[in-house]
Parts: sequence; structure tokens; C-alpha cells
Amino acid sequence: QVQLVESGGGLVQAGGSLRLSCAASGRTLENYVVGWFRQVPGKERQAVGRIVWSTAITYYADSVKGRFTISRDFAKNIIYLQLNSLKPEDTGVYYCAALVPGRPKYDYWGQGTQVTVSS
Repeated sequence: QVQLVESGGGLVQAGGSLRLSCAASGRTLENYVVGWFRQVPGKERQAVGRIVWSTAITYYADSVKGRFTISRDFAKNIIYLQLNSLKPEDTGVYYCAALVPGRPKYDYWGQGTQVTVSS
């Protein structure tokens, strides 16, 4: 079992920055993929990006490329999502999730953290 807890959300003006954290516990994330997602009420959950824990290789949605960065602290078992140049359309609840190697979908989810970008 993996427990994930997000933090770092808040209210920020357009153009500003935030750093979200996803603290993992329960077991090592070796070989896991950790993804970041966001959701706005009434809309489908959108994948923001993901990181392969063991290699730190990252992938990003086109809408956030060049503005968001995913990284991980190996020693602390924390995954970060740095959000720069924020836009009002980045508003939503941000979730991290862990994908078990070989599984078809993310099995473990955090509770989410709200990001609100004002114009």
C-alpha cells in the first residue's frame, strides 16, 4: 500500500508560481510512475504529467510544457510539481497518483490540493 498526501496549493495571481508536494509513505516508490492530475468541477480529470521514480524521466501535457516541472526527492520520498507562469485555466484540484509497474491504471491517489489562479 502507498499513501499519498498533497500539499502546497493556494491562491495565486496569473503569472505567479506555486510548488506542490506529494509525500509518499507505506513503501518505496522504486519502479513506480507518479503522475499529477488536475480536475475542475464538471470537467474530466486531466493528466498534467508524470515521472518515472527510478529514472526521473518526465512527461508533460502540451498545455503545461515549459511551465510546469516534476521532480522527486529520492531521500524524502516526495514528488514535486513546480507550477510557473500560472494561468487562470490552471485552476483546479491537483492530485498525485502512483502507478504500480505492470498495472493498467493508477492505483493510489492522494486527497488533492486546490490551486486557484486569479486573473
